[in-house]
Amino acid sequence: MYKEPIFLEPVFQERIWGGQKLKTEFGYDIPYDHTGEAWVISAHPNGPSRIVNGPLQGSTLKDAWEQHGELFGEAAKGGEDYPLLVKILDAANDLSVQVHPDDTYAREVEGEPYGKTECWYVIDAEENAEIIFGHHAGSREEFKQMVDSGQWDELLRKVKVKAGDFIYVPSGTIHAIGKGIVILETQQSSDITYRVYDYDRTDDQGNTRELHLDSAIAVSTVPHETVEIEQKQTNKDGLTSNRLVQQEYFTVYHWELDGEVDQAVEEDFLQVSVLDGEGELTVEGTTFTLKKGDHFIMPSTVEHYHLSGKVSFIVSHP
Repeated sequence: MYKEPIFLEPVFQERIWGGQKLKTEFGYDIPYDHTGEAWVISAHPNGPSRIVNGPLQGSTLKDAWEQHGELFGEAAKGGEDYPLLVKILDAANDLSVQVHPDDTYAREVEGEPYGKTECWYVIDAEENAEIIFGHHAGSREEFKQMVDSGQWDELLRKVKVKAGDFIYVPSGTIHAIGKGIVILETQQSSDITYRVYDYDRTDDQGNTRELHLDSAIAVSTVPHETVEIEQKQTNKDGLTSNRLVQQEYFTVYHWELDGEVDQAVEEDFLQVSVLDGEGELTVEGTTFTLKKGDHFIMPSTVEHYHLSGKVSFIVSHP
């Protein structure tokens, strides 16, 4: 079964801070004026991706994971949910300042299987665009006092970013993506978010969005910690592979293909997103065209594949 890649259709999420770049930059047929997120590889119940080719066409990735574990190797044998979620986010405006819990808090307090450690590859960023990454409080008491008194400029740590930057965001990290940034996010399959600050924004009905200050203070890492990550570059034929991060929940690579390469599937499965360019993928004599905005899973039932063209990818696995 499935001697071919499993191509997936994005699920779009409306967000108060979203825009139109998922349409203008990726060609997606977006359903909202403020489309903030495309869940491009997802088995999460809040937005499972649909399979668009092969024997399981029309099924969701969640269905495939639960009913055809052989496609995902050893990773599917533990009886847990599909572990990862890949999104593209268009921040036409600032996201709320937020934080996510770890696995223990998610299970004990929220009854959810996973907390949320994530990472961002910056696809595009306007000049002087910045993210919020961490804070300056020295203790939990100081953190709470600064939140309660609205000392946001003093509390929040801001970092400028540009296209090609990579940021690793462990659970417990205070963070926000800033206006004018498009990212590809690889994360644990979780939708738990605790908002700390939302710039006092209101929706169309004049309502502010809910904050979750008690939970946020409980799960935040204080003082802030920046985890050092070691990147590693390898070259094989026409492929340059830069391993961006290798941590507990995921390994993520940036691939630049200029020519062709034969590859073996050595992991349980691979998640692949085409960031730019055009190329071809050949598996057992069948060739598939690749273009910007395509997303697929290379299942464990594929042993080898051939890539050709001039293409930029983000690739990940558990």
